[in-house]
Formats: sequence, structure tokens, C-alpha cells
Amino acid sequence: MTVVLNNSTIKLAIPAVLLGVLLWLGYAVLREFFLIITWAFIITYVTWPSYRWLKIKLNNRATLSAVVMTGIISAFITLLAFWLINSLQSEIKVIYQSFLPVFANPPKEIPESLSEIPWLGSYFQHYLDQLNADEAGIKSQLLDWAKQWLGQLAKLLGGVGRNLLSLGFILVTLFFCFRDGQQVLEQLRLGLSRFLGKYQNTYLQAAGDTTHAVVYGLVLAALGQGLIAGIGYSAAGVKAPALLGAITALFALVPMGAPLVWLPVSFGLILSDNLWQGAGLFLWGVFVISTIDNIIRPLVISGAGRIPFLIVLFGVFGGLQAFGFVGLFLGPVILSVLLSVWRAWLKQQSEGTRE
Repeated sequence: MTVVLNNSTIKLAIPAVLLGVLLWLGYAVLREFFLIITWAFIITYVTWPSYRWLKIKLNNRATLSAVVMTGIISAFITLLAFWLINSLQSEIKVIYQSFLPVFANPPKEIPESLSEIPWLGSYFQHYLDQLNADEAGIKSQLLDWAKQWLGQLAKLLGGVGRNLLSLGFILVTLFFCFRDGQQVLEQLRLGLSRFLGKYQNTYLQAAGDTTHAVVYGLVLAALGQGLIAGIGYSAAGVKAPALLGAITALFALVPMGAPLVWLPVSFGLILSDNLWQGAGLFLWGVFVISTIDNIIRPLVISGAGRIPFLIVLFGVFGGLQAFGFVGLFLGPVILSVLLSVWRAWLKQQSEGTRE
């Protein structure tokens, strides 16, 4: 028995098996908190520069700085939630009151300004005639959609308590991420030094820069498009511009997602005999809203070594499929970090060859 235990292979295998079992057990304990921990890490990473500035102002008192920063974020989330709820309550009512007459008495003819357009006018009138011919089927479809949306809304409201509990866990995790984040990073560097060797700083720097650029690129581009779209909706006289602006910002987290909101709105204005408002909103979307996406996102993301747009595109949609909403950030970050590490490794090999 002693001879077996003295075998070098056995000595290495036993700790490896024990480590594997411990890792599996740790995963089993934490898997239900994966999204909570991930959101806490994302928020911490995005707000880390503000935390460092606050920590300096508070004489490097880490615990106090973490408490204040977590309190600020909590207050911001609370105020934002109340603002959205109040806006949604009033604007959803306006939208409902606006669309109810249309559903009750659907139009039989397209607006005169639209019917005078060659070819398109007759095409839209023919399509409207087809819809009116199957009025019962259209109303049935609308009812089905309404039931689905109401079901989703009921599900969301039913999960308010669970979401509040998750938010509480996120805020608690945020506090410890702020307070102990620097120590954890130092421990991570120490642990990875055995595997990455003297080039660990190159890999970690590439990963950090890429994560920073991708997260900020996605968030800033989405917020910019939502704000600019809201201004366009308001100028065009669209009801509920704040609600539509928030929806546009949400869709804009996905590349080419914002047109899925402002395009139907602009066409809706045209079809409701508001030709100039609809055309103006369409041009605003093409030349201003889309320009925000085509400038801010590539400009910020290119700061991390010019990450190709295709990587971000596949990362967003692949992340959504793999991780849900949080995959909007995780997907492109994972692929971009892999690309940056690959480039760093190629640079390492090139330098090794020269030596």
C-alpha cells in the first residue's frame, strides 16, 4: 500500500481528483446564483473607475467606499425603476386609447397622400383590402397576441418578489466586489502566473481592455440610440416617446436591433396620413439613429485592438442563446477576449522567434 502511495503518478492523481470533486460541488452550490454573480461583476466592472475615484476622496477607506458606492447604485436603480413605472403607466394607457379605435373600426382606404405614390399606393391599398377581407381572422390574431403579451406581463409581475430578492443578492455581491475586488484580482494574477508564465500581464491586459471596450461599446451605443430615437419620436408627434425610446435602447443592445422599433413607427405615421412626420422620422432613423450605432459602437470597441464587427455580432446572438439576456454582454466579451488572447499569443511567439 505504501509503495502505491509513493508512486508519483498516484500522488498527482489524488489531489487532482479531489480538486475536481470540490470544483463540481462548488458549481452545484453556485449554479443557481450564476446570473446574479455575473450581473454583479458586470456592474462592478463598468463602475470601477467611479469607485476608485470615490475611494481616493474617502482616504482609501475600502469598506466605507464600497458602502457609499453600493448605496449610490441602489438609489439609481430605485429611481430609474420608479421613473420607468410611472412613464409606462401613463404612456401604455395613451397607446391603448390610440389604437383601440383603429382595431374597432379598421380603415378601408389608405391615406390620400400615400395613395398618390406610383405603384406603392396601389400595392398598399391591395394589401389593406386583403386585411379587411379577413377582418375576423385579423382580430383573432390580435387577440392571440394580446393574450400572449398579457401572459408575459402577468409572469413578469408574478416574479417581482423573486426579482427583488435577486436584486438584493446583486447589491450584496456588489459591496464585496467593490471592497475585495482588488485583492481578488491580485490572487487571480498569482494563480494564473503558474499557467501563463511571464506573459500573464499581456494576456490579462488584453482581456481587460477588450472587456472594457465591448461592455462600454454595447451600453453607450444602446443608450445613445434610445435617447436620439426618443427625441425623434417626440419631434414627430408620436405618443409615448419615452416608452418607445426605452424600447429602442433595449433593442439596440443587439446589433441592428433599433430599426425594428423606429421603422414600424415611421411607417405607422405614414399610414395614418402623417406623411411628413413619418418620412422625417424615417430619415432621422437612417441618418442619425443608425449613425450612432455605426460610430459609437465601432469607435469604442476598436479601442481594444479593433475587434471585428462579426465577432460582436456572433457574440451577441450566441450569448443570448446560451445565457439569456446577460449573454448580450457575456457572448461578445468571451469571443473578443479569446481573439485578444490569440493575438497576444501570436505576438508572444513572434517575439520568441526574434530572440
